[in-house]
Amino acid sequence: MEDACRRAGVGRRTGGTGTGISGGYRRVTVVCQAHGVSDFDQIPGVSIGIHQGLEAIIVETPQARAAVSLFGGHVLSFVPTGAVDVFWVSPLVKAPPTPIRGGTPVCWPYFGKEGQTGDVPSHGYARTARWTVTGGGVLDGGDVEVHLAPVGLGHLDLRLRMTLRIGASLEQTLSTTNPGTRPVRLTEALHNYFRVSDATAVHVDGLAGLTYLDKFDDMAAHEQDCDWRLPADPARSDRIYPGAGGRYLLVDPGLGRRIEIVTQGARSAVVWNPGEAVASGMADVGLHWRGFVCVEAANAGPDVVEVPGQTTHSMSQTITVSSLD
Repeated sequence: MEDACRRAGVGRRTGGTGTGISGGYRRVTVVCQAHGVSDFDQIPGVSIGIHQGLEAIIVETPQARAAVSLFGGHVLSFVPTGAVDVFWVSPLVKAPPTPIRGGTPVCWPYFGKEGQTGDVPSHGYARTARWTVTGGGVLDGGDVEVHLAPVGLGHLDLRLRMTLRIGASLEQTLSTTNPGTRPVRLTEALHNYFRVSDATAVHVDGLAGLTYLDKFDDMAAHEQDCDWRLPADPARSDRIYPGAGGRYLLVDPGLGRRIEIVTQGARSAVVWNPGEAVASGMADVGLHWRGFVCVEAANAGPDVVEVPGQTTHSMSQTITVSSLD
């Protein structure tokens, strides 16, 4: 566990035992002393553990459980009490430094390879950076708030921080600060992989009437004339919706639930599922493509954000689950 604490960027172990937790968690009762910033034992309900074989912060509140990998600052799991996990993580997930397939990858400071030249990693640097916890605590009502920041990205012109609030809903905020004097442009996304019963049998409300850019059609513009459903032929979707409204409902009759995504500071929405043909060439998806639909809070395509010097831009999402009953 000492090595786990070091790799997580939170210091040294002072003692620990392992016990079982339902929902795919293995709790490790351990105090990992952070580097003079925020000791885990000072945040009730927060510990270091393992989720689907990945080292993670485990957060337990009266209303939900969550897991967050410090590789990529990556939300892996959010389970409201009595519910099925909101997120899908590939059962074929690779070990770091390969980006994690599933959960909520942080795409920053660019989406895809938008605006970039040369050989750069897809979706930016944050999702493969080491992150550290910089603070947090228990809020009124029992929600837990955790503050994180990536390490080793000082060569960039922007600084990134993330705040998570875990309770009945999951609130996630990316805050981008420009410490310089000249404006800096960025694109970004919270690339949610939502667990579904069958990607071909769900729909997304909140997009009808919008124009979308279709990456499977050379970014041609089309109008969304009804709720989003995975096209039948071919069964795939990679769409950017510029100027989107900021509230979307992923309705899943198979799981009997709806997932509400409410965004702020995100001008775009992205809806993605690779479909069978594309997924067959993806080592960490393959036959599992029906198990998720990505509905993403984003600033992408033409929705480029310009951050003036000495200012901070924030993009956030709030995810809430309710029953269809």
